[in-house]
Amino acid sequence: MARDPGRVLIFDTTLRDGEQSPGASLNLEEKLAIAQQLARLGVDVIEAGFPFASQGDFAAVHRIAEQVGIGEGPIICGLARASEKDIKTCSDAIAPAKNKRIHTFIATSDIHLKHKLKKSREEVLYIVPEMVGYAKSLVEDVEFSCEDAGRSDPEFLYEVIELAISAGASTINIPDTVGYSTPSEFGELINGINKKVPNIDEAILSVHGHNDLGLAVANFLEAIKNGARQLECTINGIGERAGNAALEELVMGLHVRRRYFNQFFGRATDSPTPLTAIRTEELTKTSRLVSNLTGMVVQPNKAIVGANAFAHESGIHQDGVLKNRLTYEIIDARTVGLTDNRISLGKLSGRSAVRARLEELGYDLNREDLNEAFARFKDLADRKRDITDRDLEAIVSEQVQQPEASYQLRLVQVSCGNSLKPTATVTIADKDGNEKSTAAVGTGPVDAVCIAINDLAGEQNELIEFSVKSVTEGIDAMGEVTIRLRRNGKLYSGHSADTDVVVAAAQAFINALNRLLAGEASLSIHPQKDVLTTEGANAGV
Repeated sequence: MARDPGRVLIFDTTLRDGEQSPGASLNLEEKLAIAQQLARLGVDVIEAGFPFASQGDFAAVHRIAEQVGIGEGPIICGLARASEKDIKTCSDAIAPAKNKRIHTFIATSDIHLKHKLKKSREEVLYIVPEMVGYAKSLVEDVEFSCEDAGRSDPEFLYEVIELAISAGASTINIPDTVGYSTPSEFGELINGINKKVPNIDEAILSVHGHNDLGLAVANFLEAIKNGARQLECTINGIGERAGNAALEELVMGLHVRRRYFNQFFGRATDSPTPLTAIRTEELTKTSRLVSNLTGMVVQPNKAIVGANAFAHESGIHQDGVLKNRLTYEIIDARTVGLTDNRISLGKLSGRSAVRARLEELGYDLNREDLNEAFARFKDLADRKRDITDRDLEAIVSEQVQQPEASYQLRLVQVSCGNSLKPTATVTIADKDGNEKSTAAVGTGPVDAVCIAINDLAGEQNELIEFSVKSVTEGIDAMGEVTIRLRRNGKLYSGHSADTDVVVAAAQAFINALNRLLAGEASLSIHPQKDVLTTEGANAGV
């Protein structure tokens, strides 16, 4: 059986595969904020990105390696195709990290070999040991993935894996790339690898899977029963198409059902030793941060972190919970960090008190960001009597969206009503601080604001999503607005929060527009859809 670390390693790919969600692109500061929170969460490995994709991706991975991959922090991993240029670039990007890993991959299914790579099985058998060996010469920790393993010929898969381990791979990842497998099939695949690959005991078996059929978490739990000891997942399950296996669901599944899963680790049924190193009380905060920064709204009925996950509407359920919470709750909400903390901060509170509370919540802002967050806090305190931790989180999560902004909102004012034409007056400033204003009429106040901003920026785009939700309860609650824009087939999202939802909408639109402009300015390739050049293929890379 594959080498067993004695628990399940959590490999988080939110910053790589998760960021490939349509419209979920993140800037450097946003990626760093998420990486820092993932470290607090206690993940074992952070796949920080695909360094060869663009200069921006390289810079983000390098910065995360410098600032998060220190001391006893998580392993910082970068993705690389099975090519010398990809692997060398990845090695350079992760170099500052104390614990670093190169994750290289190549497709192994016949459908990918024929239609994407246009290579034979024999060519792949030549490339794998050569490229894994090259990665091993640069770093000690190498992971190898057989892309589309779920649809690969098992016998060919065994051969590829054996060569990868012999060349130095210490982790072997088995991806269900298109979310095609069922739990029993995926479990059998992992079991077969454990039995048929001669040197499998020299590597840890990992799994990666997509949720196209809604089976990703179930597939992973079945894989654990058959010897998988690393799970590659994302916060909120974000990722391409229907997303990835959700980290919070996997972790809490293993936590709540530990007595059941202990047997597969050779433990006593009632062993209290956790099956992962995740600090579960950080799950809710991590979920909110990722949702805010990516613009990927968490559905209310989402397991573990959804707004309704611990709500009880049925009278029968309410009666049972009041008598004993165990009647209808299998998880204590505090276990995942869900609290209704209210802080005794108001308009008379000083910067030091606000900074101290932010640090307790896990946010480490530089002086400039703290000053801006404090100014927004004071403004909110003038309009809202009770300030909650959620209000602070909403304020701070927007701070990291400001770098690299092409435009900033200076003023927004609207007039509307049942007998008025919705009209918006907007002022924005460019990078040099030059301001310009205009007024526009729309079908509603938000439409008028968006038209005015596009007119000022001279941009054309399509607004395809506008959603609003309250941060907390009450008439004075902050409203969180998420906006998505589409141009040239690509999606860009923006998020903001304010007690005035029109102001929040204007800022969210500006944030989305800034992302659109930054995204179009940078050339980026996709690790799985952009194939190596013919020249590279002929060179064996």
